[in-house]
Amino acid sequence: MCTGACAKFIAIPLYVLALVSVICNIMLFFPGFDTKYAVEDNEGETRLTEEVKYMGGLIGGGIMVLIPAIHIHLTSAKNCCSNRCGMFLSIGFAAAGVVGAIYSLSVAALGLSNGPVCLFIDNHLAPQWGAPFANSNGSYLSDKELWSLCIEPDNVVEFNVGLFSTLLVAACLELVLCLIQMINGLFGCICGTCSGKE
Repeated sequence: MCTGACAKFIAIPLYVLALVSVICNIMLFFPGFDTKYAVEDNEGETRLTEEVKYMGGLIGGGIMVLIPAIHIHLTSAKNCCSNRCGMFLSIGFAAAGVVGAIYSLSVAALGLSNGPVCLFIDNHLAPQWGAPFANSNGSYLSDKELWSLCIEPDNVVEFNVGLFSTLLVAACLELVLCLIQMINGLFGCICGTCSGKE
């Protein structure tokens, strides 16, 4: 497979993964599919999980991967970027994509480890807002009985686990694809893009 065709094969899934990351991150701002948790209360605090505010899926897995995907895609087309110089630049763009994917991966892993912010009952005390699984090192993930601690928003644990897991998988795939493009870009610099315009 020539390096130009390989670049196109890499760019198209990156578009999809960046879109998935952005959608998941936006959905995380609305636990229980309700907007009231994103609104600040009297103390200026929101009822959102802290890792949602880091916007790993929007910035890291979204924008920082989408921009390299566009350039990588351009190296496969017969235009100004379909040459050795374009392939050299794609290495740098892919490296930026790697950084974005690592950021998204880190935030998603942290979000899964700490669990959601919710209204929970602990030891039969009055319900309070907080992150009941923050010190569990992610052990709550394997014990679904603990999930019933959170009484509001509805199904917030399943909501967070599903979306952060999706972000984690998307970031892993973005990372692999960007690393492959860095190698592909190196070969494109040395061997050309098979486009006939070198």
